[in-house]
Amino acid sequence: MPQHPLPPGHPGASVLAVTGAGQLRFEIRGRLDAPGTAHVWDEASRVASAGSGGAVEADCSGIEYMDGSGMALLLKLREVVAEAGGTLSLVNLAPRHRQLIDLTGDRPLPGWNPADSERRGLAERVGRATRDALTGIREMVEFVGEASVIITRSLLHPSRVRWKDVLLSCVHVGVDSLFIISLLGFLMGLIMSFQSAISLQRFGGEIFVPNMLGLVMFREMGPLVTAILLAARSGSAFAAEIGTMKINEELDALTTMGLSPMRFLVVPKLLSALAMVPLMTLFFNLASLVGGALVMLSLGFPLVTFTSRVFSYVHYSDFFGGMAKALVFSILVAGVGCLRGMQTRSGASAVGLSTTSAVVTGIIFIAFADGLFAVAFYYLKI
Repeated sequence: MPQHPLPPGHPGASVLAVTGAGQLRFEIRGRLDAPGTAHVWDEASRVASAGSGGAVEADCSGIEYMDGSGMALLLKLREVVAEAGGTLSLVNLAPRHRQLIDLTGDRPLPGWNPADSERRGLAERVGRATRDALTGIREMVEFVGEASVIITRSLLHPSRVRWKDVLLSCVHVGVDSLFIISLLGFLMGLIMSFQSAISLQRFGGEIFVPNMLGLVMFREMGPLVTAILLAARSGSAFAAEIGTMKINEELDALTTMGLSPMRFLVVPKLLSALAMVPLMTLFFNLASLVGGALVMLSLGFPLVTFTSRVFSYVHYSDFFGGMAKALVFSILVAGVGCLRGMQTRSGASAVGLSTTSAVVTGIIFIAFADGLFAVAFYYLKI
């Protein structure tokens, strides 16, 4: 029974195998469009593969209609007969169908031979990897330089900035992520305070939990967690959006019209990240203090004790140091997302690869920059 039944009203198609005088002969009839071809594909392939080789003749006088699907069936029959050591000849084929077959009928059948696969030596592979790495570094340096120049010009001439796009991007980057960043901050403050209080309670030192929480959140965890959330949420969205435009050749269209994709697409996203990430960090810090305050209240400490100990030990240098980190992290994450989007290659999986690369590269850059900040703060005694 055919695996692909015909739709109602379809005239149908058939492939009959006739064996006579030791020679296999096909009689192909009906309408060879997609449904008709699918209806007879399995049976025709099975009969053709059962042949014992030699000359095989296919009578095509009964074909009423044939498109690319029917042509694929004839090529499949030719391939199966050739694998059995025979040859397939098409007879009584209408001229209009002959023109279609002549487009590909005399071409060699595609195949894959493991012996023909390209083999590269170790030196060549190392050379290619080095070349790709240097190309990536060069593209990144070019991107940073061009983005710096355009942002500087935009700040000197604010009327040239597409502020409507900047505000729309601010909504996506900051407002839409306000709930999740507040929830993360609250939970992290709650968990860290609770875990610290349990440990310090053995030594009677749970009163120092607010000191620890304020310093850790304002100096380290606030900018770091906010930047990681930005990389996972907005950096990947930037790469996907620009990558899709790259595949659809919309970036080339902008360039053809004399418009800079950097000014139209990248600068609004960078400015929105610069504006929103410090605010997101501030919300994270405040939410974490709320979580810590709940823990301290549950342990019997008054709220005024918690707030006084937090703000007496967190100095302006801790607050502004965390904000400086947030600004640098926002530039890194947004820039990497836009760069990976503009580096998107062709293919069905290209946008997915660019999105993944944007998130991974952004997190690596965040960790690297955080290490540099730690060394700098140590020598600056901040």
